[in-house]
Amino acid sequence: MSLAMMLSGFLFLLIIVLVFSSERFGYVTMNDLDPEAKLQEISRNPGAFKTGFALILTEHASIVALAIALLVAFGSYNAMLAVVWTVCRIGEGSVQAYYKRDYWGLLRIAGQYPGTRGAERQSLTDLARSILSTKDRVFSRAQILFSIGTLAYCVLFAVYEVVPAPIGWFGIVSSTLYGFGNGIRLARPDVKGLWGLGGVLVLFFEIVLGGWLVFDSIAPGLLTL
Repeated sequence: MSLAMMLSGFLFLLIIVLVFSSERFGYVTMNDLDPEAKLQEISRNPGAFKTGFALILTEHASIVALAIALLVAFGSYNAMLAVVWTVCRIGEGSVQAYYKRDYWGLLRIAGQYPGTRGAERQSLTDLARSILSTKDRVFSRAQILFSIGTLAYCVLFAVYEVVPAPIGWFGIVSSTLYGFGNGIRLARPDVKGLWGLGGVLVLFFEIVLGGWLVFDSIAPGLLTL
């Protein structure tokens, strides 16, 4: 189990690194839906787009791997919760990876964009806007699965105390706030405060949890003394 715990912790941290790294190469989790600016950016530096795309696709694959690693490490404590987080987080990673096929199409559109004018340029702009809008919509709905899956293993952590109880309870609070915030933002896109706060709390939770899982696998019990 310690190996699966260590792998789970490593994947938590890796996912965070991949998200921030992809943003350094121009991948934006939630776009401002300015397709013209995005196409110009990709046209100027297609290599950065390819790198950011590869990083975020690796992040999606890592989410699937994380769900499986958590199942191996902690699934024996509660089969029902294990099924919930496994299905939800595999679904989250898989659906986002699937729709990245369309996002990759921005590279082709950006290659055509500089040499177009008038109606042809507007057609490419509208197509890019549709792709970016779909990406954002898929992400928002995938976060419903993220919230449910995260809540499931946080409940297990808190009830069975397989990690320090405060970490488990903090995860319950942060994932719940994030889930409600995401639901509000889906209904009212201009209301993002609770979603943003929940996102910061979830980020902090995953850093702490990932670090604890890795360290406790190396030096069991040391952090609980």
